[in-house]
Amino acid sequence: MDTLTALLEGPKARSAFFIKSVFTPPWAVRIEDRAPLSVMTTVNGSAWLLPDGGEPVLVEPGEAVLVRGPDPYTVGDDRDTPVQIRVGPDQRCSRVDDGEDVSDSMALGVRTWGEEAGSVVLLSGTYQEPGEIGSRLLDALPRVLVGPVDPSLVTLLGGEISRSEPAQDVVLGRLLDLLVIGVVRDWLAERGGAESDPVTGPALRLLHENPAHGWTVESLARKVGVSRAALARRFTELVGEPPMTYLTGWRLALAADLLRDPSTTLASAAHQVGYSSAFALSTAFKRVRGISPRQFRAGAVAGALSAS
Repeated sequence: MDTLTALLEGPKARSAFFIKSVFTPPWAVRIEDRAPLSVMTTVNGSAWLLPDGGEPVLVEPGEAVLVRGPDPYTVGDDRDTPVQIRVGPDQRCSRVDDGEDVSDSMALGVRTWGEEAGSVVLLSGTYQEPGEIGSRLLDALPRVLVGPVDPSLVTLLGGEISRSEPAQDVVLGRLLDLLVIGVVRDWLAERGGAESDPVTGPALRLLHENPAHGWTVESLARKVGVSRAALARRFTELVGEPPMTYLTGWRLALAADLLRDPSTTLASAAHQVGYSSAFALSTAFKRVRGISPRQFRAGAVAGALSAS
């Protein structure tokens, strides 16, 4: 299992928000939804993405941009166009000048919003509650990431986003996941780094393939074929933390995702991720995350209910 697969195979776009936006220049929209991750691509025309305190980014057809939250940003036809619409945390849209709610009055159909004859068409998907495994990837991503996308995927998403069919949310969620995977995969390939390193790459794959194994730095180094000191030094240099610290974080991320399912017991989650008992997992979870698994589960359930 490679690093990207390990990071992305668990979470899915379970409660994502999708919209096709149609605009006529000049236009500018302020996004303040505090979403953990948003994805935007253009069908017709281009758009400027202006992150607060960051460098403006031009997104053109054939590209997608990932925006890591929760900080606000602006999207518009030009860097100097005044903001006209604000999108709040509940995805409600209001005019900036008078505060009027235009969420419904500017609706053009199923998941389509804006101006009837607009020349710019944007497709957006917003992850409302990404899985905890995805949070490790979010931590590694830059705040704004632009990359090429498969035009056929954009065409498919553009057609599906306006449809109202059984299981349509599932179809759209999978397409959104594919967009993210494509952009992130290209980004990781350009960076090289830990995954392609002959020492750190195999070590990461071993940890991801079998997190429940009783790994030590020595046993991991033996499997990779290097000395304990060489593995510890190289892993820390490229990953940013020692191997066992990384393993703890990975195990707890897996456990957190398992605990989102109310039918999974704490003891079962502990066994699956490599802890000897529910108590051992609970102790590690609280030490690293600052809350108990019970508190985490309660918050996750409450978040899922509010999203639905």
